[in-house]
Amino acid sequence: MICEKCASEIEMITCKRCNKDLLPLGDYCYFCGGYLKEKNDEEEEPVDLSTRILCSDGTCIGVVENGVCKLCGKPYVPEE
Repeated sequence: MICEKCASEIEMITCKRCNKDLLPLGDYCYFCGGYLKEKNDEEEEPVDLSTRILCSDGTCIGVVENGVCKLCGKPYVPEE
């Protein structure tokens, strides 16, 4: 497919679920909703939600990692 703006070639991908050609615009097929990327078991370990520590700031929804909130950057202050 040719880009209408820059006239360069756009690489198309084929959905493995519905076999339609589509633009690589995300992780899911916009025709059938199938996941486009191959799943690799070694890619990520499952997250244990029971061991996570939530940010001590009452308005932040972040998770504490290495003593600091990953979202807002505030240091963790344990409840007393």
